[in-house]
Amino acid sequence: MSTEKTFDLTRVHETNLKMLKEIDRICRKYKIKYALDAGTLLGAVRHQGFIPWDDDVDVVFTRANYEMFAKVVRRELPETMSFVEPNEYHGGKAFFDFVPRIIYEKSQKLEDSRKTAFYDDKISRLWVDLFVVDGLPEGKTARSLSKLVRCVVYGLALGHRWKIQYSDYKGIMKLFVGVLSNLGKLVPFPVTYKLWRLLDRKKGNRDSRLCFYSNYAPDYYYVEVEREWVDQVKEVPFEDTKLFIPAGWEPYLKQVYGDYRKLPPKEKQIPEHSDMEIKIYG
Repeated sequence: MSTEKTFDLTRVHETNLKMLKEIDRICRKYKIKYALDAGTLLGAVRHQGFIPWDDDVDVVFTRANYEMFAKVVRRELPETMSFVEPNEYHGGKAFFDFVPRIIYEKSQKLEDSRKTAFYDDKISRLWVDLFVVDGLPEGKTARSLSKLVRCVVYGLALGHRWKIQYSDYKGIMKLFVGVLSNLGKLVPFPVTYKLWRLLDRKKGNRDSRLCFYSNYAPDYYYVEVEREWVDQVKEVPFEDTKLFIPAGWEPYLKQVYGDYRKLPPKEKQIPEHSDMEIKIYG
């Protein structure tokens, strides 16, 4: 992807803010806790709004709060927005990732291609990633095993992706992905998704002290957060409104970004999730 992108993100941020306000409205109505996450959380803390060059939005829920949100969101969203779950691409037969999303229908951020068509053009829209944190068992070995099971199911699901970027993996991980994805082709994706949802519904660790981002890609499983960091939220200014962030936001930002107050070099201040001037139609 070129580093020469100089997109005007004004309308993108306006549209992303519309989606955030809808999520916030729904959550307040049904007393559901959510929090801004990742780059959106960093923007809230460092910029009191969006990072100027950021083109996507991230929100996080605990498992119980996400399940409540998923039950009500479809009937609450306006016509311009849709809720997309991981098993809703290509008639439920394709895998993109395990992250549910709110998408803005009247937008386009990727050039039309066979890949975007394979995913019903849903991945070419502006979206809000909905991440979920699940509890981890006590004990280092048990935690590692819990994550490994997720990795195996994720690897099987990769067998139903449009294309695997093997350049993203090195050494044993490349072999691991290759073997599992080929095995995964023998298992229909609806079956693999049911396995994933069985892991989601495990109740044994819902009160445990440590949590991890269970529906993120496995390379993010190293991020572990204290449950109290995400169980408690606080309201902060964000653009022209107020939204919620985790009460324990600072340890998380230090773990993921290091010196989070420091701006990246100018050449890295570019949109990362689009390959074209983003179009918004309404």
